[in-house]
Amino acid sequence: MMPKMPKPIEPTLFTLALGLSAPWEVKAVEFDPVKGRIDFELAFRRGAKFACPACGAEGQPVHDTQRRSWRHLNFFQYEAYLHAGVPRTKCGACGKVHQVPVPWARPNSGFTLLFEALGLTLCKVLPVNTAAQHLAVGDDALWNILHRYVEQARALEDFSKVRRVGIDETASRRGHNYVTFAHDMDARRLLFGCEGRDQTTVQAFADDLKAHGGDAEKITDASIDMSKAYIAGVGKHLPNAAITFDPFHVIQLANQALEEVRREEVRHQPLLKGSRWVWLKDESKWTETQAELFQSLSSARLQTTRAWRLKESLRELFQTASNAEEAGTLLDAWHSWARRSRLEPFKRLANTLKEHRPGIIRGFDSKLSNGYVEGFNSLVQAAKAKARGYRRPKNLIAIAYLLGAKLTHLPASPFNTRCCAAAQ
Repeated sequence: MMPKMPKPIEPTLFTLALGLSAPWEVKAVEFDPVKGRIDFELAFRRGAKFACPACGAEGQPVHDTQRRSWRHLNFFQYEAYLHAGVPRTKCGACGKVHQVPVPWARPNSGFTLLFEALGLTLCKVLPVNTAAQHLAVGDDALWNILHRYVEQARALEDFSKVRRVGIDETASRRGHNYVTFAHDMDARRLLFGCEGRDQTTVQAFADDLKAHGGDAEKITDASIDMSKAYIAGVGKHLPNAAITFDPFHVIQLANQALEEVRREEVRHQPLLKGSRWVWLKDESKWTETQAELFQSLSSARLQTTRAWRLKESLRELFQTASNAEEAGTLLDAWHSWARRSRLEPFKRLANTLKEHRPGIIRGFDSKLSNGYVEGFNSLVQAAKAKARGYRRPKNLIAIAYLLGAKLTHLPASPFNTRCCAAAQ
């Protein structure tokens, strides 16, 4: 007795699975396991009428159709494609001929909305070129999708409540190539990114802030490093912002001064060879070997040891001072010690900190710290390293928005089922 052959699946099932509604439906399905693909032929019902895309007039007849195809989410392990003759209407109201938008794809896109949503979802956790390989598309196509959706989502963001910002730069590639990022320090989200690190980047941020309903004159605080460009930019384009010099950058300057002392001294003190990270690492993060090395070096009356104590004293100042007045007293005492230290790098640092004293002390009132900003920069640099660099700064900025802008208008992941979406 011959076994019964399975009945062919009716196209109606795929109409429902694709979420199509009248007048659209699946008319035919073609499956080719050799090519590893499945093709769906979509069509609108005979006699269907559409709204004019130009003026919105309802009930316009079809003028003609144009053949289009779109890549869709895989059907099991097989690539899936949608095909349709897309109607054009000749409007009786405005007299124009326009192609009707289809509900499953953006105009002029070769991908369905769900496929693009999947691409964005993968780009959040994978380098774009890796995501493109998984999707079997070119990485340029995926970058285009990413840029379009990020730009659309940013256009809908509201910056009207932004009051305190943090501005910092990070390297976009080798050499002197940087991008500047501006953050909302209260909401802890990335607001803006652009190429460069001069004062024009602050102007660009102020312009972008206004374009999103914000007001540069309502910015009350700006946390920055001691870059003259950022200081000038904030003074000119965020006129009412009180500047806070981030403690992270102050300690970074102290570490640089310490490293200058060590490099000079190691030339005639072989004991210091191989000890760099003992001096630069936080004491709490020393390995047992590094702690033992420090103990052996600390009794050798080295200039580097004195430099380390100066650096650590400055770090303790930020950890122990409870208010601006106390911080000012401690900073003045530290300045006097550094000036008498006979260590030229620390004498220069003391002058720098004295020059920027108001902004340093301000931090004890504003409570602003760029620790979050530095953490975000590390996240961006990790993504860049995983991707082995980006060809254009524009790409790095797009990834940064995807990772840290908390964009609320991006398409949801297609992995979220309807029941999951309802639960959220």
